[in-house]
Amino acid sequence: MAQSLSYSGSPFSNTSFSQSPSAVAGRLGLAPMEGVIDADTRALLSEDGALDWCVTEFVRVVDAKLPPRVFLRHCPELATAAAFGPVTPSSTPVTLQLLGSDPEALAANAEQAIAQGATRLDLNFGCPAKTVNRHDGGASLLRTPIRVHAVVAAVADVGHRAGVTVNAKLRLGFDDKQLALACAQAAEAGGADELVVHARTRRESYRPPAHWEWIARIRAAVSVPVVANGDIWSLEDYWKARTLSGCRDVMLGRGMLADPWLARRIRHWQFSGGERLLATPWSARSDMLCRYAEAKRLAGMPDKVIVSLLKQWLNIMRGRDPEAASRFMALRRETALLPFLMGLSASEPGSSSARPVSRAI
Repeated sequence: MAQSLSYSGSPFSNTSFSQSPSAVAGRLGLAPMEGVIDADTRALLSEDGALDWCVTEFVRVVDAKLPPRVFLRHCPELATAAAFGPVTPSSTPVTLQLLGSDPEALAANAEQAIAQGATRLDLNFGCPAKTVNRHDGGASLLRTPIRVHAVVAAVADVGHRAGVTVNAKLRLGFDDKQLALACAQAAEAGGADELVVHARTRRESYRPPAHWEWIARIRAAVSVPVVANGDIWSLEDYWKARTLSGCRDVMLGRGMLADPWLARRIRHWQFSGGERLLATPWSARSDMLCRYAEAKRLAGMPDKVIVSLLKQWLNIMRGRDPEAASRFMALRRETALLPFLMGLSASEPGSSSARPVSRAI
């Protein structure tokens, strides 16, 4: 990633953006995204220090205590965890997420996670994937608030006895929002220390718009901290989400993949008195993609799989960046890793002129 930053000296034209942003600075988290966010992406996206915490992909719990290797696979940071818990190489705290519906099994696996070094646990009631929901996991529990309470209570009992925080990730409901407040209150009553709310129902999946105003209703119905999540792609989205939800803290998801400088963009605005960071240059985006590929190659991942993952990330980028869109179109049929990386690094899409790629590749 490029180290030199260029800034605009102009605050936002919207007056609400220039009113003492540092006075209202809140925490920024990195959301878990199955198949997308792993230890390598956490390390890359948190290295500038702008994120306050990250959450792992979920550990799927059915009816048995899982072996330590499963937790280490989802959260390699546990291998080097000290007393304060797992962190990324830049010392950003990592929260381990569990997904399931059996309170006893989840409690047993919470104990296992804590034994491996986890100091922060998150319970997934938000995953909208049909496969997960068919197997009674994720957002499927939002149809029955008493089940949300039972799961949170079982894990919180284990976690709090060990001095571990337990949070719950929710959506606004399964098919509709009728039980949004009831589920949030059930999680709080079960002992959740914090709620992260994705501002859509399971039926709405990731389709816009996000209903940030509904998070404000949840905040009014509970006393624990609430974190806003969903459809935050830009600095403007961030401020709108905070304004409508009333939340100080925000969790970023696909927006961080679309713009790896999104968290630092928010931080710069907060602590510079309202200045706006210029657009993330393609050189920074391509450098991050190449370093991601290098990490995967060093871990022994097959080249074709790495190319597939790079296309997935580039596809998210292209919706928000014209240069990423051009690169995606030029490389969408490429299956070999080295030509793909050269295409990312080339001076022009489709050009054979590229800066050298890492020796590890």
